[in-house]
Amino acid sequence: MRASIFDNLFVLEMANNHWGRVERGLKIIADYGKVVRYNNVRAAMKFQFRDVGRFIHKDFRHRTDIRYIKKTLDTELSWDDYQKMTQAVRNASMISMATPFDEVSVEKCVELGIQIIKIASSDIKDWFLIEKIATTGKPVIISTGGSSLRDLDDIVSFFGKRNIPLAINHCVSIYPSEDSELEINQIDFLRARYPENVIGFSSHEYHDWHNSMLVAYAKGARTFERHVDIEADGIAVSPYCSLPEQVDSWFKAFHKAQELCGGSAAAKRVPPEKEVRYLDGLVRGVYAKRDLPAGHILTDEDVYLAVPLQKGQISCREMMKGEVLINAVAQDAPVAFRNIDSPYGADSALARMIDQRGIDPEAPNEAARTAPRLV
Repeated sequence: MRASIFDNLFVLEMANNHWGRVERGLKIIADYGKVVRYNNVRAAMKFQFRDVGRFIHKDFRHRTDIRYIKKTLDTELSWDDYQKMTQAVRNASMISMATPFDEVSVEKCVELGIQIIKIASSDIKDWFLIEKIATTGKPVIISTGGSSLRDLDDIVSFFGKRNIPLAINHCVSIYPSEDSELEINQIDFLRARYPENVIGFSSHEYHDWHNSMLVAYAKGARTFERHVDIEADGIAVSPYCSLPEQVDSWFKAFHKAQELCGGSAAAKRVPPEKEVRYLDGLVRGVYAKRDLPAGHILTDEDVYLAVPLQKGQISCREMMKGEVLINAVAQDAPVAFRNIDSPYGADSALARMIDQRGIDPEAPNEAARTAPRLV
């Protein structure tokens, strides 16, 4: 199910980059809020919620040799701290978003007014959690890293039957990802298989913040996600995280992608006037082979085609056999539309268009100014 909240949405994944320090989290929000505002994009700042006391089994809380357990303990924040940061996101005019990893955290999403819920790639088959998330009725984004086709079909069907807006992010869960591992063609697959859902791109590459955006947008991705961080507190930035200046480049690449791709892919574009006028300059006009008297019925043998096309002159596009001349036309003179007894009136849209196109032979500089460039 589609929802406008997903369209052209950037998700800035704070993940564990606050490292259990609320002031660091607030600075991340403030720094990225400025980048978002300066680039005039829609962005969500995303947290990770865990009810740490119950998320980690009591018998394993001391096992700091287990990386996931140590990282979860090191980055623990109170719910009051998350409330402060959520309010800071609102104050920065960004959308609040969170990935809850347990059922209590889902309830906190509701309590704190989180606007969008994310389901991590690791939880795409955690149906205890998924069903709890569905009870909120909030828009959901899922990432597809490591998933099977059956996994995706099941979860898309689940949210579709409940009329809960769902966006699907193509994701490769390799941290960081090499450019050769991005598999951006998967966006084509996801759009074809799930046409009722917004498709996005969640990426962890670290070489480039420009080209993958151009390609992903051109393929139809409309939500975009990256991990973000700042250089502060002496904490090393993970290679899969983006810094503010890199996200600035990412946003600018998005605007360039929009410019390059143009309007809707669902309908034929309407050419702008300057394009039409340019092509009119390449069209051949109709000229008389010999002196033609008034009342003459035109045939192909009476005329020839040549450039330039002059204002008011019929072109190869309008020439038809059997047209009757109202007035005489001299040899090598242009055959004017208003000199033909045409079913189209002198005040018709066709007549006005023909009057405006082409060159004015009385303006000697116009031919040079409007001559088409040959390529």
